[in-house]
Amino acid sequence: MTTPVIGVLALQGDVREHLIALAAADAVARPVRRPDELAEVDGLVIPGGESTTMSKLAVLFDMMQPLRERIAAGLPVYGTCAGLIMLADKILDPRSGQETFGGIDMIVRRNAFGRQNESFEAAVEVNGVTEGPVEGVFIRAPWVESVGAQVEVLAEHDGHIVAVRQGNALATSFHPELTGDHRMHGLFVDMVRAAG
Repeated sequence: MTTPVIGVLALQGDVREHLIALAAADAVARPVRRPDELAEVDGLVIPGGESTTMSKLAVLFDMMQPLRERIAAGLPVYGTCAGLIMLADKILDPRSGQETFGGIDMIVRRNAFGRQNESFEAAVEVNGVTEGPVEGVFIRAPWVESVGAQVEVLAEHDGHIVAVRQGNALATSFHPELTGDHRMHGLFVDMVRAAG
Protein backbone atom coordinates (compact mmCIF):
# COMPACT_ATOMS: atom_id res chain seq x y z
CA MET A 1 0.00 0.00 0.00
CA THR A 2 1.68 3.22 -1.10
CA THR A 3 -0.74 5.99 -0.12
CA PRO A 4 -3.30 4.76 2.39
CA VAL A 5 -6.80 6.23 2.58
CA ILE A 6 -7.41 7.31 6.17
CA GLY A 7 -10.72 8.59 7.44
CA VAL A 8 -11.40 11.02 10.25
CA LEU A 9 -14.60 10.29 12.16
CA ALA A 10 -16.54 13.48 11.42
CA LEU A 11 -19.39 13.32 13.92
CA GLN A 12 -17.94 15.97 16.23
CA GLY A 13 -14.56 17.42 17.21
CA ASP A 14 -11.45 18.78 15.49
CA VAL A 15 -11.87 16.97 12.16
CA ARG A 16 -10.29 19.56 9.83
CA GLU A 17 -7.00 19.68 11.77
CA HIS A 18 -6.63 15.88 11.54
CA LEU A 19 -7.37 15.92 7.80
CA ILE A 20 -4.57 18.48 7.32
CA ALA A 21 -2.12 16.53 9.53
CA LEU A 22 -2.84 13.23 7.74
CA ALA A 23 -2.36 14.83 4.31
CA ALA A 24 0.97 16.26 5.55
CA ALA A 25 1.94 12.74 6.68
CA ASP A 26 1.39 11.31 3.17
CA ALA A 27 -2.11 9.87 3.41
CA VAL A 28 -5.29 10.49 1.45
CA ALA A 29 -7.55 11.89 4.16
CA ARG A 30 -11.33 12.08 4.10
CA PRO A 31 -14.16 12.68 6.58
CA VAL A 32 -16.23 9.64 7.62
CA ARG A 33 -19.82 10.02 8.82
CA ARG A 34 -21.64 6.97 7.49
CA PRO A 35 -21.07 3.19 7.42
CA ASP A 36 -20.52 3.17 3.63
CA GLU A 37 -17.73 5.78 4.03
CA LEU A 38 -16.19 3.73 6.86
CA ALA A 39 -16.07 0.70 4.56
CA GLU A 40 -13.83 2.58 2.11
CA VAL A 41 -10.93 3.55 4.43
CA ASP A 42 -7.72 1.72 5.36
CA GLY A 43 -7.51 3.41 8.76
CA LEU A 44 -9.47 5.82 10.94
CA VAL A 45 -8.70 8.72 13.28
CA ILE A 46 -11.14 9.36 16.12
CA PRO A 47 -10.64 13.04 16.99
CA GLY A 48 -10.84 14.99 20.20
CA GLY A 49 -14.11 16.61 21.13
CA GLU A 50 -16.63 15.51 23.73
CA SER A 51 -16.76 11.75 24.26
CA THR A 52 -20.34 11.67 25.59
CA THR A 53 -21.63 13.61 22.55
CA MET A 54 -19.54 11.44 20.21
CA SER A 55 -21.04 8.31 21.75
CA LYS A 56 -24.61 9.59 21.27
CA LEU A 57 -23.95 10.74 17.69
CA ALA A 58 -22.36 7.40 16.78
CA VAL A 59 -25.60 5.68 17.84
CA LEU A 60 -27.74 8.30 16.06
CA PHE A 61 -25.79 7.95 12.78
CA ASP A 62 -25.82 4.11 12.98
CA MET A 63 -22.02 4.10 13.32
CA MET A 64 -21.57 2.46 16.75
CA GLN A 65 -21.87 -1.17 15.64
CA PRO A 66 -19.97 -0.81 12.31
CA LEU A 67 -17.12 0.94 14.15
CA ARG A 68 -16.95 -1.73 16.85
CA GLU A 69 -16.93 -4.47 14.23
CA ARG A 70 -14.21 -2.91 12.05
CA ILE A 71 -12.00 -2.09 15.05
CA ALA A 72 -12.43 -5.64 16.41
CA ALA A 73 -11.52 -6.97 12.94
CA GLY A 74 -8.22 -5.04 13.02
CA LEU A 75 -8.92 -1.70 11.33
CA PRO A 76 -6.02 0.60 12.28
CA VAL A 77 -7.38 3.38 14.50
CA TYR A 78 -5.86 6.40 16.23
CA GLY A 79 -7.77 8.22 18.95
CA THR A 80 -6.77 11.60 20.38
CA CYS A 81 -8.16 12.94 23.69
CA ALA A 82 -11.88 12.06 23.46
CA GLY A 83 -10.82 9.53 20.81
CA LEU A 84 -8.65 7.81 23.45
CA ILE A 85 -11.74 7.55 25.68
CA MET A 86 -13.77 6.10 22.78
CA LEU A 87 -11.12 3.39 22.20
CA ALA A 88 -11.06 2.33 25.87
CA ASP A 89 -12.67 -0.94 26.86
CA LYS A 90 -13.69 0.74 30.14
CA ILE A 91 -14.28 4.29 31.42
CA LEU A 92 -13.75 4.84 35.14
CA ASP A 93 -16.38 7.57 35.44
CA PRO A 94 -18.72 7.34 32.42
CA ARG A 95 -21.61 9.71 31.92
CA SER A 96 -25.02 8.06 32.00
CA GLY A 97 -25.51 5.96 28.86
CA GLN A 98 -22.00 6.64 27.53
CA GLU A 99 -20.64 3.87 25.31
CA THR A 100 -17.25 3.32 23.68
CA PHE A 101 -16.03 1.63 20.51
CA GLY A 102 -13.45 -0.33 22.50
CA GLY A 103 -10.30 -1.82 21.02
CA ILE A 104 -7.70 -1.09 23.71
CA ASP A 105 -7.63 -3.03 26.97
CA MET A 106 -7.40 0.02 29.22
CA ILE A 107 -9.33 1.90 31.87
CA VAL A 108 -9.44 5.67 31.36
CA ARG A 109 -10.42 8.65 33.50
CA ARG A 110 -12.23 11.49 31.72
CA ASN A 111 -11.06 15.12 32.25
CA ALA A 112 -8.29 13.74 34.48
CA PHE A 113 -5.88 16.65 33.95
CA GLY A 114 -8.52 19.22 34.93
CA ARG A 115 -11.04 21.60 33.42
CA GLN A 116 -10.80 23.71 30.27
CA ASN A 117 -8.99 26.56 32.06
CA GLU A 118 -6.37 24.08 33.31
CA SER A 119 -5.36 23.10 29.76
CA PHE A 120 -1.61 23.09 29.10
CA GLU A 121 1.15 22.13 26.67
CA ALA A 122 4.04 19.85 27.51
CA ALA A 123 6.92 18.10 25.74
CA VAL A 124 6.20 14.36 25.65
CA GLU A 125 8.74 11.64 24.82
CA VAL A 126 6.84 9.02 22.80
CA ASN A 127 8.32 5.56 22.14
CA GLY A 128 8.42 5.04 18.37
CA VAL A 129 8.67 8.76 17.54
CA THR A 130 12.20 9.90 16.70
CA GLU A 131 13.88 13.32 16.70
CA GLY A 132 12.93 14.42 20.20
CA PRO A 133 9.73 14.89 22.16
CA VAL A 134 6.39 15.85 20.61
CA GLU A 135 4.51 18.90 21.81
CA GLY A 136 1.44 17.63 23.63
CA VAL A 137 -1.60 19.91 23.86
CA PHE A 138 -3.74 18.74 26.79
CA ILE A 139 -7.30 20.15 26.76
CA ARG A 140 -9.62 18.66 29.41
CA ALA A 141 -7.49 15.61 28.75
CA PRO A 142 -8.07 12.08 29.99
CA TRP A 143 -5.35 9.82 31.26
CA VAL A 144 -5.03 6.04 31.27
CA GLU A 145 -5.49 4.58 34.77
CA SER A 146 -4.37 1.05 33.90
CA VAL A 147 -3.66 -1.20 30.92
CA GLY A 148 -3.92 -4.90 30.14
CA ALA A 149 -0.98 -7.16 29.33
CA GLN A 150 -1.27 -6.66 25.55
CA VAL A 151 -1.05 -2.85 25.73
CA GLU A 152 2.24 -1.06 25.13
CA VAL A 153 2.67 2.20 27.07
CA LEU A 154 4.28 4.70 24.68
CA ALA A 155 4.40 7.80 26.89
CA GLU A 156 3.75 9.16 30.37
CA HIS A 157 3.39 12.69 31.71
CA ASP A 158 3.55 13.55 35.41
CA GLY A 159 3.41 9.84 36.27
CA HIS A 160 0.27 9.23 34.20
CA ILE A 161 -0.03 7.19 30.99
CA VAL A 162 -0.82 9.50 28.03
CA ALA A 163 -0.04 7.36 24.95
CA VAL A 164 -0.68 3.66 24.30
CA ARG A 165 -0.77 1.11 21.52
CA GLN A 166 -2.42 -2.28 21.26
CA GLY A 167 -1.99 -4.01 17.90
CA ASN A 168 -3.46 -1.69 15.26
CA ALA A 169 -4.92 0.74 17.80
CA LEU A 170 -3.04 3.88 18.90
CA ALA A 171 -4.26 6.51 21.36
CA THR A 172 -2.98 9.72 22.95
CA SER A 173 -4.41 11.92 25.72
CA PHE A 174 -3.13 14.98 23.87
CA HIS A 175 -3.89 16.70 20.55
CA PRO A 176 -0.92 16.44 18.13
CA GLU A 177 -3.10 17.82 15.31
CA LEU A 178 -3.02 21.28 16.91
CA THR A 179 0.76 21.72 16.82
CA GLY A 180 2.00 21.54 13.22
CA ASP A 181 4.20 18.57 14.24
CA HIS A 182 2.90 15.64 12.19
CA ARG A 183 5.12 12.87 13.59
CA MET A 184 2.29 11.18 15.56
CA HIS A 185 0.19 11.13 12.40
CA GLY A 186 3.24 9.82 10.53
CA LEU A 187 3.54 6.99 13.06
CA PHE A 188 -0.12 6.14 12.48
CA VAL A 189 0.20 6.29 8.69
CA ASP A 190 3.13 3.83 8.97
CA MET A 191 0.90 1.54 11.10
CA VAL A 192 -1.82 1.67 8.42
CA ARG A 193 0.71 0.84 5.68
CA ALA A 194 2.08 -2.09 7.71
CA ALA A 195 -1.45 -3.42 8.32
CA GLY A 196 -2.32 -3.20 4.62
